[in-house]
Amino acid sequence: MTQLLKKAFDKISKELPESEQDRIAQALIDLVERDDAEWDALLAKNPDKLRKMADRALEDYLAGRTTVLDLKKL
Repeated sequence: MTQLLKKAFDKISKELPESEQDRIAQALIDLVERDDAEWDALLAKNPDKLRKMADRALEDYLAGRTTVLDLKKL
């Protein structure tokens, strides 16, 4: 868990009533599930899409067109 998310959860848990906490929690769950459903629908339309994306990413990596992601710089 990121520090920012932990800070948000701490603040929400201390300052909001349980009903509001539940509303926010459900909104987050809905957001994640909707995102998952969108990806599922996209990949269902074109089952080769993910394979093509992976092939392109590997091609870029092998060609030296990628960089290591430094999570500390995000």
